[in-house]
Amino acid sequence: MTPERLRAFCLEFNASVEEFPFGPEISVFKVLGKMFALATLDEDPLTVNLKCDPDEAVRLREEHPAAIVPGWHMNKRHWNTVTVSGIPDRLLRELIEDSYDLVVAGLPRADRLRLDRP
Repeated sequence: MTPERLRAFCLEFNASVEEFPFGPEISVFKVLGKMFALATLDEDPLTVNLKCDPDEAVRLREEHPAAIVPGWHMNKRHWNTVTVSGIPDRLLRELIEDSYDLVVAGLPRADRLRLDRP
């Protein structure tokens, strides 16, 4: 997946936005103010930090040790750093969607209903 496709995919989700709170080189993708993905899009290799269920995070790290590691500068229990070129695009898309869904699940009920993802 290219950096442009990664950005476009992250922005397809309801109410998702791209912000740059850590400087112009780091894209932070948020839903209603909560981060679900973080990437330096001009980095080589391209990596993205994604939120993950703690048990699933451990399983993914064991299955893809070269491509999925504990989140860099993040809570290692809840975030993974994923090397984009190290996994199939389909899996990457699933991980991004899972990250978005986890963040949405933590939002107040009224916000979840507004997003049409109860």
